[in-house]
Amino acid sequence: MPTTALTDIGTLVTNDPALGDGPLGIRRDAAVVFDDKTVVWVGDSAAAPAADTGVDLGGRAVLPGFVETHSHLVFAGDRAEEFAARMAGRPYGAGGIRTTIEATRAATDEQLAANVARLMDESLRAGSTTVECKSGYGQTVADELRSVVIAGRFTDEVTLLAAHVPPPEYAGRADDYVAMVCAEMIPLCAPHARWIDVFCEQGAFDREQAHAVLSAGIAHGLVPRVHGNQLHQGPGVQLAVELGAASVDHVAHVSAADIDALAGSETVATLLPGADFCTRNSYPDARALLDAGVTVALGADCNPGTSYTTSLPFCIALAVRDLRMTPDEAVWAATAGGAQALRRTDIGALRPGVRADAIALDAPSHLHLAYRPGVPLISQVWRGGVLAYSK
Repeated sequence: MPTTALTDIGTLVTNDPALGDGPLGIRRDAAVVFDDKTVVWVGDSAAAPAADTGVDLGGRAVLPGFVETHSHLVFAGDRAEEFAARMAGRPYGAGGIRTTIEATRAATDEQLAANVARLMDESLRAGSTTVECKSGYGQTVADELRSVVIAGRFTDEVTLLAAHVPPPEYAGRADDYVAMVCAEMIPLCAPHARWIDVFCEQGAFDREQAHAVLSAGIAHGLVPRVHGNQLHQGPGVQLAVELGAASVDHVAHVSAADIDALAGSETVATLLPGADFCTRNSYPDARALLDAGVTVALGADCNPGTSYTTSLPFCIALAVRDLRMTPDEAVWAATAGGAQALRRTDIGALRPGVRADAIALDAPSHLHLAYRPGVPLISQVWRGGVLAYSK
């Protein structure tokens, strides 16, 4: 089986404290050896075993591939004019999702798949080697089914988000839409998804409606996730913890009781600062979450309305600057934190036995991801031991 050795690594982030310093398990002047799929050796560069292929990184930093746990890539059209209006002072209220629903329903399967492929490639070039993808812009039985099927061509981490907002034809009849989602959409779509999600928020679905959707998903073998507490303090966090959700995402408006509930649970708080940046919403209080012992992940939340970015490096910089996370905390959240939000132990780290997903930076340290915001620092990406991108 062919092997690849990455040597002369300036700073290596392993995310395994047993392999190096601090929570990131940092090693310097290090090396990593892959076989065709997994990491087989980590240690000092001078002691690296012989490999079929050698890559001298000349002092560059190496990190685990980013784990993107929150994206909405199955859509058509864009909402650039909505974004411009919002920047001119119109507040965000989630209503623009209906614009994307109309465009998505009108698109062909080929058009939708081409857009997902484009954004997946963009994510890879930004260092994301695992990407979760949601439905949620079809909101008819046929359109949600084709959305999860198309997403499944590109990732195993497919989420059914049929309960995004009530679609136009169900205006004022959210209960009827929820009943249809539970009785028709979930049974048909569940074989093509791993996760069930719901937007529990004013203007979307209330606690009882969200509980019904998640419970129906669980009954069909799906694992719950929640969009919660994005625009207002609400029941999303508590519902996520109650139902054992893998993550609750956004978490911009939380109470002390919400933080306590998260800290006492296995539910990950996934922060999406790109959405707060693009909507001028309040940023989450990451410090309060982290200091309470909550597990935190970072996502880009790529979607056409409120966070049209695939760049986790950008979100890391935002997390450090505006969420007051340390660079180490932000990098951990975008890698190991994301893995926990997907309940994965085979990604998000560089230690023997995990999948060989790694990124090299045009920089000597992971600190440069926040130190040099907006600079395209990703120079090489390996996914499953294979060089998938090199600039």
